[in-house]
Order: sequence, then C-alpha cells, then structure tokens
Amino acid sequence: MTPGKTIVITGASDGIGAAAARQLHRSGHRVVVVGRSSHKTRAVADEIGADSYVADFTRLDEVRALAARLDAAYPRIDVLANNAGGVFGDPAKTPDGFEKTFQVNHLAPFLLTRLLMDKLLASGASVLQTSSVGARMAGKLDTDDLNLDRNFSPIRAYGAAKLENILFTKELHQRYHAQGLSAAAFHPGNVASSFGTRSESRLMRFIATNWFTRAMLISPEKGAEQLTWLAEGRPGADWESGVYYEKRKPARRTNRQAADAELARRLWDRSEELLG
Repeated sequence: MTPGKTIVITGASDGIGAAAARQLHRSGHRVVVVGRSSHKTRAVADEIGADSYVADFTRLDEVRALAARLDAAYPRIDVLANNAGGVFGDPAKTPDGFEKTFQVNHLAPFLLTRLLMDKLLASGASVLQTSSVGARMAGKLDTDDLNLDRNFSPIRAYGAAKLENILFTKELHQRYHAQGLSAAAFHPGNVASSFGTRSESRLMRFIATNWFTRAMLISPEKGAEQLTWLAEGRPGADWESGVYYEKRKPARRTNRQAADAELARRLWDRSEELLG
C-alpha cells in the first residue's frame, strides 16, 4: 500500500462508494467524496472529515463543472474511482438528450475522465470503473445506437452500460498506459444496497427487495473491499492495467464483446463524437 493518495470517488454518498470512502480514509488516504444528493454526500464527507462535491450525472454541464473544480482544487489525483451508476426503468432521455442509463453509467464518467486527463497523466493515476457481471447480459453493442432507441429494456440498457465500463477501461489502457496511466474495471459482488431498491424498473426493485435474493447479497462494506484493494494497490504489482476483475482476480468469464479491441476503439470515438 502507498499511503497518502488523493482518491476521488463518485457515487460516494451511499452504498459501496461511501463504504470505500470510509475504508480508504481509515488507511490514511485523502478521500474526495462526490455524490448526487447534497445532504447524503455532505453527511459522508463530514463523518470522515473529507472534501465533498455534488454533481448530477444526468446533467453533463454539472460533470464539466465538477471536473473544473477538482482540477483547480488538487495538485494531483492519484485515483479516480468512477463508481456512480444506476439502473432505471422506462426509456427516458436526460436534458442532454441521451438515454439515462447510458449517460449516468458511461458517458458522464467518460467525460469526467477525459476532462481530468492531463492531471491524471501527470499524477500517474489509476482510473477505476465499477462494472458488474451484468455486462454478461448485454446484447450486441451497436455504437450507432448507444441510446438503445431501437431495442430498449432496463436490463438490456444496464448490461450494455456495464459492458461499456469494461470496454472503456481497456481503451484507456490502450491509449494511455504507456504515458503512466493505469485502468481497471471490477465487479464488486452482489451487494445489498439501495442501488436496486431505488430503480424505476419493477424487476430490479423486486430482485433488490425480495427477502430470498437479499439473503444472498453481501454488505456494502464487503463489496467496497474490491474498490479499496484496487485504489490502494500498485498497478503492475498488485493488479494489471486494462483488466476486468472479479474477486480480486481477472474475470474468467464475461461478455465476449469485452475482448473486442476494435469495439472498444469505436465506443471511445463515438463517445467523443456524442460529446462534441
């Protein structure tokens, strides 16, 4: 472990993000808590004596403002943990015109990372993506229809977004690892948090609240251990850049599209086009 890292965690007002913030603070790191709810984000930050920032990832202007504030506030950022995410119900467009699941889970963290890239490179940073075994549920990813306008379902949208997290990680490694940046994606485990209970999808709410399924879920603290391990670890020694992890090991099985380097490149290019 390298003590004293500056670690930015999005989606840190609740669930594994908040649990990871507490764990990393106890280990002596400078944690920066980012969340959507001002009340909950401030409560977590006040509990551990951390800085906090509020940004709603359904609004890309707030992501741009967040990036500018983080860049101005910190001389270096050692870890950017793109942990914010969600699963939603019926198709809904954000004020920016993108399907909500796609924007919150992929496009907003893609934008945040790109806007902070100079600082991340100068810091030799690690960029972490909270993905999921849900990536296995993704159908064929069409970079010309990332909003899933032609074939939407909440589960399909969530699976596609988690696959995009892995592809983003692989392309980050491909483009920037030679310049000192490292990247990893991970599945935190099936966590008992408010993630699914707040979903607009009736199926996801049922899975998240049913007593039988919840009995098989792990605690947010247990799920956060994977994020904490990657954040504290040394790329190249403790973990390898460009890899998707499950249970602290490279995943033996995920969506076959996750290994498609050309698809990862197209997703990156298309994401940049969409952001203008």
